[in-house]
Amino acid sequence: MPGEKADEKMAEEAQNAVQTEQQTASAGPGGEDQPVTSDVEGPLAEALAQIESYKDQALRAQAEAENTRRRASRDVENAHKYALESFAQELLPVLDSLEKAVELATQAEPAEAGASAGAEAIAEGVQLSLKMFHTVLEKAGIAQVDPLGEPFDPQLHEAMAMVPSASAEPNSVIEVMQKGYTLNGRLVRAAMVVVSKAPEQAG
Repeated sequence: MPGEKADEKMAEEAQNAVQTEQQTASAGPGGEDQPVTSDVEGPLAEALAQIESYKDQALRAQAEAENTRRRASRDVENAHKYALESFAQELLPVLDSLEKAVELATQAEPAEAGASAGAEAIAEGVQLSLKMFHTVLEKAGIAQVDPLGEPFDPQLHEAMAMVPSASAEPNSVIEVMQKGYTLNGRLVRAAMVVVSKAPEQAG
């Protein structure tokens, strides 16, 4: 019926008007839609901060692991390098005895020629053994400290006495009472020495 169609048309126009008003209200001054503020911005910022925190913790853990690896590698290297230290300390008195035997044999003056020849033969044998001994020690990284005539070094030498000397520089080694030894650069036994000092001036 004509009346009902007119009513339906009026209702449709009213609905369109409401929709147009709502769209206008949500539009900005220029007629463009304004961005809607999202509720996820806060949690997103927290998640990003947490990621940075985890990244920092991972880097720190990696650096600590690398430091631990280096320390362990250095400890293993030192264990191999200085494993012979206690053994070397036990050998040194034997070496001292051999050197003393060579020294006494070469200084002896037997009365008989036969005895002299025998002493020389013994001295040569001991000296040859001593040379072989030193060669073996050097291969193992054990080096002799024999500082005669050198400046006194408290890190390598132990001063047993100080003696005035006019012929030697003050604070230099003028006598080695017992030789020292190092193992791969580390001191095993200090050399026992006598150190010179300036002679006292006569008053």
